[in-house]
Amino acid sequence: MPTLATDRGVKLLLKILLSSGGVPLATASAASELCLMYKILEARSVGLNIKQFVIEAPRIARKQRPGQFLILRLHEHGERIPLTIKSSDPEAGTVTIVVQSIGKTTMLLNCLEAGDSILDIVGPLGTPSEIQNYGTAVILAGSVGTAMALPTANGLKQAGNHVIFIEGARNTEMVVFEEEVRRAGNETYIMTDDGSYGEKGLVTKKLNELLAAGRKIDFVLAVGPVLMMRAVAQITAPLRIKTMVSLNSIMVDGTGMCGGCRVLLGDKSKFACVDGPEFDASLVNFEVLMQRNSMYRDKECQSLKYFEEHKQEELANLRAELLAKEAEVAHLRAELTEEEAHHV
Repeated sequence: MPTLATDRGVKLLLKILLSSGGVPLATASAASELCLMYKILEARSVGLNIKQFVIEAPRIARKQRPGQFLILRLHEHGERIPLTIKSSDPEAGTVTIVVQSIGKTTMLLNCLEAGDSILDIVGPLGTPSEIQNYGTAVILAGSVGTAMALPTANGLKQAGNHVIFIEGARNTEMVVFEEEVRRAGNETYIMTDDGSYGEKGLVTKKLNELLAAGRKIDFVLAVGPVLMMRAVAQITAPLRIKTMVSLNSIMVDGTGMCGGCRVLLGDKSKFACVDGPEFDASLVNFEVLMQRNSMYRDKECQSLKYFEEHKQEELANLRAELLAKEAEVAHLRAELTEEEAHHV
């Protein structure tokens, strides 16, 4: 079950729970976690316009499985964006996410540093990756998609698969997590569009080379741009190689209620947030996916243009709002009795 950080409503609930003699303190403790914001413990650049965050989120860290994601909101009037969980550390109570600056919210998020906080996070969401011993498994990931594919690649290797990891990027500045990729794969290939690092060409070029060389491939996972995933599906479907793709459709609530992340699999509709995000590539209607993903392109461009013109003001307002929230939480905690505080 996902854990959701909300606002004043949950804070009021916390106070009610703690003041009610009939409610277990363990329940109150869980509620207290819901009202806390999520502290950024580490933030570092890992590639061109790509940043990695380590965030304090103990309940999510305890439940996360490969392939799952979270949805976050930076401020009360902000949009909700889905981000794959790259890794989690249950003992430390942290999750790691990787963010590429593309739109307004991701650019604003990437302005934050260690010590800042994120207002709301819900997760883990989605159906975990199907991990089993297929035999030879090929992972194809494009740039920031590498972070999404790493947990599943590690899981497949631990399950006994021979993992071939093919990472693609536009250029050397976009190649990320190479050391982790090499540890996750029994074989590793780095491809860049311009040939500035590794081999020149797309990830599909290497996949075709492996197949042409007679390599037996039992499973494929593709994570990255829709065009790349579609191209992989076009290669593997005729060969009947089990192929999964991680779909990055538009999401709002992340629990299957809004229908914003609907995808077509043959003649059936599925929701990426609860049925996915990974689906059988041979069934995905990529054309409809691309159409749906471009529905709000004009508004996204307008929002991004405004942000770029008011970047410092937007960042200052965000930090001011988060500081006010932190003060509100501190005030609530100060009102707790000693026994209640012990369990929070």
